[in-house]
Order: sequence, then structure tokens, then C-alpha cells
Amino acid sequence: MNFKFLFPSFRNRYTFVRKKLQKLASRHQFENGLNLGTGEGDYDRMIAGFCQSVVGCDVNEEDIRHAQALNKGVMNLRYELNDALNLSYPDASFDLLVSCEVIEHVGQPARMVQEISRVLRPGGWAILTFPSREFPVTYDPVNRIWQLTRGDGSREYAISQGAYAFGHDYLIGADDFKKWVHEAGLELVEFHPLSGYLVGLLEMYWTGLAQSIFKKNARNVTTDSSSALTVRPASTKEPFLVFLTDAICWIDRHLFQWGQRSVGKGVVLCKPL
Repeated sequence: MNFKFLFPSFRNRYTFVRKKLQKLASRHQFENGLNLGTGEGDYDRMIAGFCQSVVGCDVNEEDIRHAQALNKGVMNLRYELNDALNLSYPDASFDLLVSCEVIEHVGQPARMVQEISRVLRPGGWAILTFPSREFPVTYDPVNRIWQLTRGDGSREYAISQGAYAFGHDYLIGADDFKKWVHEAGLELVEFHPLSGYLVGLLEMYWTGLAQSIFKKNARNVTTDSSSALTVRPASTKEPFLVFLTDAICWIDRHLFQWGQRSVGKGVVLCKPL
């Protein structure tokens, strides 16, 4: 089982990517796909169902090994080590690119967007998710109040928990991201808030603390940090209780879809012809 599906914020990201792939695949046939920052391989089997061939790449060799084992048997999927800031692929290599919760780790997010634009073919599509600097107060009241005291655009944080757990030294602001997309020559087609005040409240602080204790490579760095505990997905199957998570996500979406403050953002980009 992959128990990440029981976390509403992860479930929202996964569902967003799946729905956008289904929508795009109804109009386009994807030849070559790239999962940029594949991590533990949670999305790869799904992405492979929409492409003739898919590459999953990451800078972390141990994550790559786990993803290969997790998705063994997916014949149109292969894995490679690669750096999101210096991709080894030629220009216009892919007509689909997916990247989930990666851009906040690379140190130079604008450069990563430039690389996405470079490796996408004209007419190609990209789907990204990332943690939002405009997060709800219920998710991280300490750092949200810190933002307010220093100005809403503050990149700094008071504590490295809450929104700044998970190895997040910075978060992605909506205006910054839109600027990077424009400078890279990409078109922003969709920009959606993912996980509002209710999900934020249910995941406040404890998820970051739990990951720091239980998850292998909790800070998402180049090499896995040593830990006595190693918890990784055992399969890509969804737990039976995921229906409860879906109910929480539905309530959160219908109660708070009016607001732009969210734990994360989901975006769809297109490279013009």
C-alpha cells in the first residue's frame, strides 16, 4: 500500500495531476513524457498510462532505486539520474512534463522553469504542483503571523516546521511563479489552489514532524540522510480508507474554493507553437 494517499494534501496533488492528464490525453497523444523529480515513484505508473514512453529522473540515486522497484513491470518507463537545473536532455525532447513538489527544493526555481521550457517541444504541456507561500493560517499559524509582521511577501520563516517543514527553505509565491513562466516563454493555462483551510488544520505541524521521524530522505536532498527508520511506499495501491480522505478533500474544496490561500498550488503550462 501507499499510505501517502491517506494524507489530504498528497491526495489533492495526485488527483489534480490525474485529472489534468485525463483531460489533456482526450485531446493529445503524448509520445515522450518526463517526470522531473520523480522521488519515490508515486506518480510514474499513472503517467506511463498516458504516454508511449516515460522517463522518471531525480538527483537522488536511492530514490531512483526505490522507484524502479516500486514500478517494476511498467515496460514504457525508465529511470535516470538528472539535475533539474542542468537537464542532460536535448532541446524539445518531451511533449509532456510532470513535476510534483520539486521546484521548492532546487535553490534556483526560475532556472528550473527555464529548463522545463527548453526540454518541452512546441505545443508541449507541463503539469506542476508546489507548496504555496500564500498558505492558510490554519496550516501554520506561527509562520503565517511571522509573514504578517514582516510583510506578506516575506521569504523568511520563524520556525522550520509547518509550511517550512519537508526541507522547504523557501516557498513559491504566485506572482513570482507567473513571472518565471512568462520569462521562460511558457503560457500559464491553469492555476489552482490545492488544499484549503480544513486540510491545513488537519495537517498542521504533525505531518512535517512525522515525516522528519519516519520518512527516508525526509528533507529531499541529493543523498539520503542516515536514519534508524526507513518508511517508503510498498506498492502503488490505494488503501481502502482513501474514501475518507476523498470526503475530507471534497468538503475542503467546497467550503474554501473561494479563497486563494492554499497549502499548495497546481498549474498547467503550455509551450506555444
